[in-house]
Amino acid sequence: MRIQTLETFVVGNPPPHYGGRYFIFLKLTTDTGISGIGEVYTATFSPHVVQLMIEDVFAHHVQDSDPFHIERLWRRVYGRGYTLRPDVSLMSVLSGLETACWDIVGKAVSKPVYELLGGRVHERLRSYTYIYPREGEDESVYADPDLAAERALEYIDIGFTALKFDPAGPYTVYDGRQPSLQELDRSERFVKTLRKAVGKRADLLFGTHGQFTTAGAIRLARRLESSDPLWFEEPTPPENPKEMARVARQTSIPIATGERLTTKYEFARVLEEQAASILQMALGRVGGLLEAKKIASLAETYYAQIAPHLYCGPVEGAANVQLATCSPNFLILESIETWGGFHARILKTPMRWENGYVIPPTTPGIGVELDEDVARAHPYTDTRLHLSMQEDPV
Repeated sequence: MRIQTLETFVVGNPPPHYGGRYFIFLKLTTDTGISGIGEVYTATFSPHVVQLMIEDVFAHHVQDSDPFHIERLWRRVYGRGYTLRPDVSLMSVLSGLETACWDIVGKAVSKPVYELLGGRVHERLRSYTYIYPREGEDESVYADPDLAAERALEYIDIGFTALKFDPAGPYTVYDGRQPSLQELDRSERFVKTLRKAVGKRADLLFGTHGQFTTAGAIRLARRLESSDPLWFEEPTPPENPKEMARVARQTSIPIATGERLTTKYEFARVLEEQAASILQMALGRVGGLLEAKKIASLAETYYAQIAPHLYCGPVEGAANVQLATCSPNFLILESIETWGGFHARILKTPMRWENGYVIPPTTPGIGVELDEDVARAHPYTDTRLHLSMQEDPV
């Protein structure tokens, strides 16, 4: 079996754009007619530039290769151009290609990918969602703790037992910074209001985006502790795990990080420094399914858990499900609400979500099929990146 062709899809994500402004999918097809899909989660270049990157890597390393030889593919791409170091854009491209190879392999042997990475451990996967606005409403829910508490109860009523929110304020290219008294007060009020509303019915996940200095993050953590959040996410910028570890040592709240990290090498530094006990790898960026499984295994040796991150399309989400299903130290999975809306329309069969849990598929490969007609009907024509940070200081 040899991989013969590549097709890419740069898909505009219609309003309300949950998961980003666009999704980048790819399809590999072998000489036996088996196809596999993957998703590339990179926000560092415009998606049509990324499309050219995918085509370049495919031409050099994937075309005419055996999809079963994933370790060989990984090393050749990781080292291309004399790199051999974590490169977020290159690893995103590799992640999509590697996932598509696993999809082919699973279909070739008629097994879900999780059965090929150690076998099914979990029958269902607990999931959480961000607290999003109601349909047709503005974004006040992100800043109004009382409105957020109302929405939290609505999510609990449909089955969620964990909810994430990030009220600390804007994140910028100049972070980390010292939080203002207003930001500290707003964050504390948000968490206390939500805890009072939900009681013990749901875990609270406090999100930030590497916004604060070490000292600032410690000040904020002390404001949050009495409400017992399940985690404090990326309290400091991700490039210095030693500093994040100082935060971890100063708070009882578990620290979570990883959405901007790639490869086992960056995650190993997090574990060695004891910077976080919850790892949030994003399967469209981290280096692929096998790399993520290696990271999960490393985490086991430190009694750390995994909580796969999702802020892109449902193909990465499907890969997250495969990893979570076969990982003993799985904690919780990010969902974008209940996987409905465009995330369901872009797939031939939507993800299965029931009463707060994702049910792992039993179909071969990664368990989902892209609806290519829907993908082609929604091309992305804008010039903006997937996500943007504020470019001026707060």
